[in-house]
Amino acid sequence: MAPVRVACCQVHLTIGDVPGNRGRVRRAVAAAAEAGARIVVVPELANSGYVFADAAEAMSMAEPVDGPTVSGWIDLARRLDLVLVGGFCERDPDGRLRNSAVVVDATGVRALYRKVHLWDREKLVFVPGDAAPPVVDTAYGQIAAVICYDLEFAEWIRLPALRGAQLLCAPVNWPDLPRPDGERPSEVVRVQAVAATNRMFVAVADRIGEERGVDWVGGTVLVDPDGWPIGGLALGRATTVLADLDLDTARDKRLSERNDVHADRRPELYAPIYRTEENV
Repeated sequence: MAPVRVACCQVHLTIGDVPGNRGRVRRAVAAAAEAGARIVVVPELANSGYVFADAAEAMSMAEPVDGPTVSGWIDLARRLDLVLVGGFCERDPDGRLRNSAVVVDATGVRALYRKVHLWDREKLVFVPGDAAPPVVDTAYGQIAAVICYDLEFAEWIRLPALRGAQLLCAPVNWPDLPRPDGERPSEVVRVQAVAATNRMFVAVADRIGEERGVDWVGGTVLVDPDGWPIGGLALGRATTVLADLDLDTARDKRLSERNDVHADRRPELYAPIYRTEENV
C-alpha cells in the first residue's frame, strides 16, 4: 500500500462555544485535506471544550453520536475523501455522559470508542467506557483509537497492537504541567514509548486555548514505529502536523535478526499484573 498523508490538527478550543469549536475544527480539517491529508485527527472533546464546572454544564453541550458534530465530520469525510478521528462530549442512548471518540469515513461512523481511563475531575462528569479500543480496516490501513489518559496504560495499548493496528490515533487534551527547562513534555515522551514498544505509528492531536485557569501542552505529535517524532513538534500554537506514513512498515515487529516485540512476549509470566491485590 502507498504511503498516506496523516494530519493532526492542534485547534484552539473554547469551553461552551460549541458552534465556534465546530467551525475551527472544520476549517482545520479542510486545510489538512487541501494539503493532501487522507487521515485527519482532531482533539479530545472537540465540540465542547474540557474544563466543565460540573456534569450539568457538560450535559448542556453533549450530543448523541448522530448529532450535529459527528454528522458534520461524516459530511467532511465524504466531501474531502478522508478518514477522520475526533473526540466529542457524548450523551449516550441511556442519557449518560461519555468522553468519546469516533472514526468516520465517507460511509459513516466506523467505530465509536468511549474513554476507559478517566483523568482527575473527569470522574465527576463522565461514565467510563468498558470496551477495548476499536481497530478499523480503512482504505489506508488498520486504524485504532484511544483517548488521552488511555495512552498511559501499556496493557490497554497492547490490545489494538496485537489486533493489527498500524496507526493508533489519540485525541487528547493535555494539561500543561511543570517540567525541567529544556525537557520535552513527558506526555510526548510516553507516546514515543508507546510507539516503540508496539512498533506502530501513533498520531496525537492536542489542543490550545487557556480555559478557566488551565493551559495546555499543545503537544500534537506524529511518532514512527521506532519511537521518533516525525513532521515536527510545535508546542502551544494552533497548527497542523503532517507526515507521509508508510503504514505497512508497522506490520514488521522485528527489532533485530533475533528479536520481535510480539513474538518475544511471554504472557504466561505476566499474570500477576492482572490480579487484584486481594488475589495476589
